[in-house]
Amino acid sequence: MSAPSPTRPRMAEAISDRSTGKSGLSHLPDNVRTMLAHTGLLATSFIMIYPLLWLMASALRVPEAIFVSPGLWPGEHFTLENFTHGWEGLGFVSFSTFFINSFVITGLSVVGNIFSCALAGYAFARLRFPFRRTLFALMMCTIMLPLHALLIPQYILFSTLGWLDTFLPLVVPKFLATEAFFVFLFVQFFRAIPRELSEAARLDGCGHLQIFLRIFVPLSLPAIATTAAFSFIWTWNDFLQPLIYLNSPQNYTVPIGLSLFLDSTAESNFGALFAMSLLSLLPVIGFFLSFQRLLVAGIATTGLK
Repeated sequence: MSAPSPTRPRMAEAISDRSTGKSGLSHLPDNVRTMLAHTGLLATSFIMIYPLLWLMASALRVPEAIFVSPGLWPGEHFTLENFTHGWEGLGFVSFSTFFINSFVITGLSVVGNIFSCALAGYAFARLRFPFRRTLFALMMCTIMLPLHALLIPQYILFSTLGWLDTFLPLVVPKFLATEAFFVFLFVQFFRAIPRELSEAARLDGCGHLQIFLRIFVPLSLPAIATTAAFSFIWTWNDFLQPLIYLNSPQNYTVPIGLSLFLDSTAESNFGALFAMSLLSLLPVIGFFLSFQRLLVAGIATTGLK
């Protein structure tokens, strides 16, 4: 009769751990496992935010020392001249002009998307009209169309209307509920509102516009905040459409203004580029932090992922 193998108890423990779903760390004390988990999360977080930290450090270095070291401390190369040179812009257009243009286009786009998409969402969610389901399906199909497939017909249309080199091609479509994603967001949110509220308002003599303004709009603040946040971020960071429709430097937005610091035929000003890139992040971060609570509530309510 052969002696029992010393590896059999270990195999039995491993099989037992697999059957109970425990990992090899389950035998460690709780404080050790918590410390390891926190260390892993901190290391992952540092890897994720390292590009942003390097951007901040590079904005505070002299241009000659930006690509010399991957470190995050400017040290003896510290300077604030990148911000002053970057804000002066190029030629006779300062960077304040680009910021004002971006704020105008982004603000009007946010208002237009909220107003038009909420109205369209109310119509699809609560009104009964012929071909409602077919029209809603066609609208949802537009989400799958890539932007590049629509650029040429849209450019021909706006050129015929004489809207090139103006803000109109970037703002007017926002007031026509062209963002199917936001219409779908409002439809999902309005469907969750009890019909008894609108029926009670109808009995009190309210029309559809009054029901929309007095009941649906106050109850849909999370959906409005979600639409505003995504509209702000997407429009503020949009580079392609302003590049196509805007020709004069006085009408350029922040993303196009940042690209002016790069020159393939001459020396690029990376210090000013990084400094202005850092400033361009502040409105997006501030907007997100201001509406973070409503944004999370809207995502949780509508099931948006």
